[in-house]
Amino acid sequence: MKGYRQFCPIAVACETFAERWTPLILREVLAGGRRFNEIRNGLPLISRTLLGQRLRELEDAGIIESQALARGRGREYRPTRAAEEFAEVLDRLGAWGQRWGTTQFDPDNLDLKLLMWNVRRRIAFDRLPDRRVVVRFDFRAFPARCRGFRTCWLILEREGSDVCMKDPGYEIDLVVTADAGAMARVWTGHLTFPQAVRSGGLRIEGPSALVRLFPTWLLLSHFAHVERKRTVSVG
Repeated sequence: MKGYRQFCPIAVACETFAERWTPLILREVLAGGRRFNEIRNGLPLISRTLLGQRLRELEDAGIIESQALARGRGREYRPTRAAEEFAEVLDRLGAWGQRWGTTQFDPDNLDLKLLMWNVRRRIAFDRLPDRRVVVRFDFRAFPARCRGFRTCWLILEREGSDVCMKDPGYEIDLVVTADAGAMARVWTGHLTFPQAVRSGGLRIEGPSALVRLFPTWLLLSHFAHVERKRTVSVG
């Protein structure tokens, strides 16, 4: 049986939005993912087959729309008004997870590819120098499944940014060495850069001016501003 067979609006909405992976697919589309591989970059663990199935289901439901690319194979996906209205629900879900979630930094939830994909698209381009800046990330203390992303390169230019898994061949301006958990905590606003550096979880090396400016280029997670609920023990 598909669906809940209830006329309740919550049940009706959940029939579309509560499928596994569907809210995260919408997160990617609403964040600007337009092509299949762009969407999948934010969902490293989903299979291509399942992502294709979910995209077709969302299109059939009128949540997204697509059209064939002008050149090459594939399609371009865009949110409809229905998806844009759901963005507020996703924001509330994310804020709740930031405030109340207890498993956010469990090792099984740390994903370096997802982390760097998010870093790439949340850059303050207007604050960058008027030249290319290349930052190499060397990660430590990461889940075994992330071994292939232990070293990556963040290419920063005012026209845009990119993440490379192979050495792009450019001169390196900054080197960031970090525990995966420490970088994730910085990105989500649970730690500041200075706190992570003092704890030994993160180190930035390079020209002092760039080292000082680098944290100001990262806009951090969309939910970094949400205050985490602190549990007060009574005894």
